[in-house]
Parts: sequence; C-alpha cells; structure tokens
Amino acid sequence: MRTTIQSWLFFRLLTKPSVVFVELSETRPSPYSVFFRFIFWLALIPPVFAYIGAANFGWHLGAAEPLFMSNEELIAISIAYFIALLFGFISTAMIAQWMAATYGARHSLGIHFAVVTIVAAPLAVGSIVHLYPHVFVNVLVLIPTLIWSMYLLYRGLPIVLKIGPERGMLMASSLIGWLLVAAVSLLGLSVGLWGSGIGPSIGV
Repeated sequence: MRTTIQSWLFFRLLTKPSVVFVELSETRPSPYSVFFRFIFWLALIPPVFAYIGAANFGWHLGAAEPLFMSNEELIAISIAYFIALLFGFISTAMIAQWMAATYGARHSLGIHFAVVTIVAAPLAVGSIVHLYPHVFVNVLVLIPTLIWSMYLLYRGLPIVLKIGPERGMLMASSLIGWLLVAAVSLLGLSVGLWGSGIGPSIGV
C-alpha cells in the first residue's frame, strides 16, 4: 500500500528517531508526495532565512564591516541557493537509488527521497541561524546539526532500506563521499564564475 509520510514530525525525529525509521521502513511513499510536501519546502527554508538575514544585517565575513548587497543581488543569490539545494536533494536520492542494487537495498525512488528528507531535516531547521549571517555563528550552529544529520544517515539508512548494518554503513559512507564531491565541485564552480565576473558585484 502506498502511503504518505505525514507522520514525520521533527520532534519525534529528535526524540525517537529509531521509531520513525521503523515506521518508515513499512511504507512506500510516493516520490511526488515527498517532493512537494517536504523536499520543496525544506529546500526553501535556508534561502529565505539567508535573504532576510543578509537584507537586515549584511554578511559578516570576519572582523571587517558587514557586506550589504542590493535587493536584486540578494534575490539572485537566494534563488541560486534554492536551486542548488533542490539539486542536492534530488541527485542524492537518485544516487542512493542507483547504489541500492549494489547493497541489496530497497529500490523505490520514493523511499530514497524519504531517507534524504529525514537526513536533511536538522540542517533545514538549523538554517534559522542564517537570520544572522555571521560566519562564526553559522559554523558554530551548523556543524552540530551536520553531525546530527550524519548520525541519522548512519542510524536510519539500514533500517529504512532493510539492509544489514555493515552494508548500511558502507552505503551511507558512499553517499557522504558523493556529497563531499558535490560540495567541493559547487564551491569551485562558484569561485570560477565569480572570478570571471558572473555573479553579484560585492561592494560595501
């Protein structure tokens, strides 16, 4: 039976993650339902917070004065941020589905969308720190949320995809490897584009 994942609540994920994983392992969520009910909105949260924070406080990159940008530049950056997050969600779920055959895991795209959504939830909630875009403050908050997301990945993936702990650990590590490669590639692309003059002109 195809079911939705309406029973996911953030506080249950924080207090009883194993229960959430076991419940999810018995469902077959639709990828469209997961995307439009959860992924789209989770990907929207960080850019909205980043836009509000940068518009009100500027970007604090250290001891220097905060950097302020025009409204048009902030909107362009926020849209690019949103698109990058959506690409990360979808590509990670598809990579996980592709890996499923190797590790003997469940192959449904919907269940992989669901796993990625659960893992990304703490980061989406933690992005509230973007309301004050100071590098040190953001790192201080987002590193613990990143650790929590990795914990959820290693803990939940074998349960939800119904594979052994050893295979689950290997698959989770492979996904983290993919995410690291994607993050470094995105950073390099951003630096290259901005260095070529494609992007907002930063000025105090």
